[in-house]
Amino acid sequence: MCLIPPGPFINAAIYRNIDMLYLKLFTFSNNTLRSGVLSKKPELLKLMERKEFLRRGFLSALGTSFILPMVGACSSDSVDPTTTGTTTGTTTGTTTGTCTTTASETAGPFPTKTPSSLVMADITSGRSGTKLTVKITIQNKNASCAVLANAIVDIWHCDADGNYSEYGGSGMQSTNYTSVHFLRGRQTTDANGLVTFTSIYPGWYSGRAPHIHVHIYNSAGTSLLVTQIAFDQSICNTVYAQGAYKSHGLQDTTNASDNVFGDGVGTELAAFTGSVADGYVLTHTIVVNG
Repeated sequence: MCLIPPGPFINAAIYRNIDMLYLKLFTFSNNTLRSGVLSKKPELLKLMERKEFLRRGFLSALGTSFILPMVGACSSDSVDPTTTGTTTGTTTGTTTGTCTTTASETAGPFPTKTPSSLVMADITSGRSGTKLTVKITIQNKNASCAVLANAIVDIWHCDADGNYSEYGGSGMQSTNYTSVHFLRGRQTTDANGLVTFTSIYPGWYSGRAPHIHVHIYNSAGTSLLVTQIAFDQSICNTVYAQGAYKSHGLQDTTNASDNVFGDGVGTELAAFTGSVADGYVLTHTIVVNG
């Protein structure tokens, strides 16, 4: 039985107390800041707008729509393709019988607009950065944790400067990349439940720890899980000190202080091998209720 809504509504509940405190502080200082210091420094105003959006967990955008998912929290969540019905796919491989469903997280403010048009393994699209091979295995908790073949997996992340494709020209992201689609892609899991992408190591933007977004569907296109992959800060420190990342510096938000990962990364922290010179390989297992 499903009692609470998935995705961003769970996050809103988790961060409600933080949001209330932040909202009081932001309301108190907002007018003063906008009329004083920020009116002279528009770049700080853009930063505040982006951090406010991230920290508040999209609560201001929910409005009355928050009530409807409470009623229909168990309905399917399908995003390109839109398909309803029973979960389909092929469950194969060795079963352990014990696994933990990966935490559900928000898709964030920059989800892929038409993922079905971006079926590709190499999602680099000419962006500069340290090579990253992303290997994600999907397991089905409802089938004794066996791997799930024929699942559709979308990923997307920012570039070395912290910018996303398909968006921009606004307070959330000043650089306009609305006409390009870099660092976004879709693959279908093989018989071992595995998808592999070639990309670059993600950069970061203020208010968030480094991350990759992932959306998993069954083979019929019904959404199974939206989540995020967390990174080891020690590796981030190494990567961000060189190459295309150096001018941007080290991230300002750790996993522990992040508004998404702050409650723990037990099911979201990836494993890494490799080096800056040779590139890194990210391996991660995501467990869905298929």
